[in-house]
Amino acid sequence: MVYLAVGAAGMIGALVRYVVGLVVPAAWLGGVPLGTLLVNWTGSFLLSWLTVVFTRRPSWPSWLKTAATTGFIGSYTTFSTLSVECVEWMEQGRFGMAAVYIAASLFGGLLASWAGYAAAQPERKEGIG
Repeated sequence: MVYLAVGAAGMIGALVRYVVGLVVPAAWLGGVPLGTLLVNWTGSFLLSWLTVVFTRRPSWPSWLKTAATTGFIGSYTTFSTLSVECVEWMEQGRFGMAAVYIAASLFGGLLASWAGYAAAQPERKEGIG
C-alpha cells in the first residue's frame, strides 16, 4: 500500500512542479529560475509544517505521512534542477549569479522551513498577571 501511495503522491508532486515551471518563467527576472526557487521554498515550508503536524497526530496512517512527505514533496522539490542551473551559469562564467542563486536557495529554504515549523505550532495565549 505504501508503495502505491508514494508513487501516486510522487506523480502529483512532479506534475505540480512542472506546472509551476510553466506558470513562473525564468525570463521574469533576468533568467533567474524563479520556478525552481518557488518550489524549493514552498516545499521546505510544507515539509517542515507537515513534520510538525504529523508528529502531533500519531494515529494518522504512516502510509499517508510517507506519501505526503517522501512522495509528494520529494518529487515536488528539486535539488537536481538547482544544481544543473548553477553548473550552466558557471559554464557561462556567471559565477556571481550562481553564488547568489545558491545562497538564495539555501537561506530561503531554511527561512521557509523555519516558517513552516512556526506556522504549525499551536497558538500560545499569554496570560495576564
